[in-house]
Amino acid sequence: MPDDARPSSFTVDADRPGFVRVRGAREHNLKDVDVDIPRDALVVFTGVSGSGKSSLAFSTLYAEAQRRYFESVAPYARRLIDQVGVPDVDSIEGLPPAVALQQQRGTPSTRSSVGSVTTLSSLIRMLYSRAGTYPPGQPMLYAEDFSPNLPQGACPECHGLGRVYEIPEELMVPDDSLTIRQRAIAAWPLAWGGQNQRDILVTLGYDVDTPWRDLPKKDRDWILFTDEQPNVPVYGGLTPEETRLAIKRKLEPSYQGTFTGARRYVQHTFATTQSALMKKRVSRFMRGSPCPLCDGKRLKREALSVTFAGLDIGELAQMPLLRLAEVLRPVAAGIFENEDRGSAVLDREQMAKAKKKRVTAGGSAHDAAPDVRATPNLSVEKRLAAQRIAQDLLARVSTLTELGLGYLALDRSTPSLSSGDLQRLRLATQLGSQLFGVIYVLDEPSAGLHPADSEALFTALQQLKASGNSL
Repeated sequence: MPDDARPSSFTVDADRPGFVRVRGAREHNLKDVDVDIPRDALVVFTGVSGSGKSSLAFSTLYAEAQRRYFESVAPYARRLIDQVGVPDVDSIEGLPPAVALQQQRGTPSTRSSVGSVTTLSSLIRMLYSRAGTYPPGQPMLYAEDFSPNLPQGACPECHGLGRVYEIPEELMVPDDSLTIRQRAIAAWPLAWGGQNQRDILVTLGYDVDTPWRDLPKKDRDWILFTDEQPNVPVYGGLTPEETRLAIKRKLEPSYQGTFTGARRYVQHTFATTQSALMKKRVSRFMRGSPCPLCDGKRLKREALSVTFAGLDIGELAQMPLLRLAEVLRPVAAGIFENEDRGSAVLDREQMAKAKKKRVTAGGSAHDAAPDVRATPNLSVEKRLAAQRIAQDLLARVSTLTELGLGYLALDRSTPSLSSGDLQRLRLATQLGSQLFGVIYVLDEPSAGLHPADSEALFTALQQLKASGNSL
């Protein structure tokens, strides 16, 4: 229903423009539904569970808008896009482009964060690259050098994860009183895969009937930690003595098996499996701790040596958004404090000398395109870059805090967020995009929201509508 009309007074004139007209919608549990939806309004679909709200909003309206858009995309590019099917509907008229903000989070990724979802991280990296304070002798770093998700910026020890993982013996073998035959190595698969590894050990001559604690340390270490993968004949169902005799007589084996050490199996499964249950199982045998090289900040040392407002980029990313706004506010207003290194803001005469020195060092002579490697800290150029970027950042952060998300930090991983918070992050991004003439399809945007924050959410939705959009 439109936000400016009562149910009793709301009537639809199908001959007037400004409506999305749906005829014969039969997607999922819809039964030949005909409906006229006002554009440039806030319209709410209500009903009991299973009444077809999502089928109409997402599976029909959004799916058809996406299909029409993809028809304008080149066939080569279309192959690379995950497309939805054609909705089961007779006709839809007056349908503009659509953007869906659903609660579903897709495939979780530990590298996805609040900063990456809102694109704030890109601006923060640019801020440090162009306006950060470099230590003496530090070469220029580009924005990509401040990204933990790229090889040029990631910490070489933890590869940009912020944590290092070990797979110790006590986790892989929780009960060392058991024998290998009794499945002492809990990290191996429970079914045939684990039996296969035990049969291979018999062929290789290892004792599978002695308690694990009594095996030689050399044997235990090889079984658990080796990266070797010998391919050997396997004689299923035979005792160790019978297996040795079969090998000696060169009898035909049941099959050829390849050995995989327990640690290698855990690492490979964790990195490649598409099963959430399997990943969860093998993660029990891994122990994580903050990376000692980057202190959990995920970046290489060179990137962490650059500061802004006395903070490295890792410290800034760990701040709640409310605190981040306090740091950015004076910079956005053009108020700067001298760094502890003694750098001073340069006047015009000093700027001319600095430019001459920069050009002599091979840098740019253009004031608007300085080489930060040879540009003094807190120069007019850097101040201007910092102010412009900080203004953009502050505007986006303010939108997030108004939506009740000020407690989040930029490095907060998205898998740890509620579905409601994640949807509001995407909503804030759309507010900053300044699109118009679009239909936004939202899935319970107030879900999980404290009643005190509902008014801010409604104000944000009204802003989208006032920009010429339909919701």
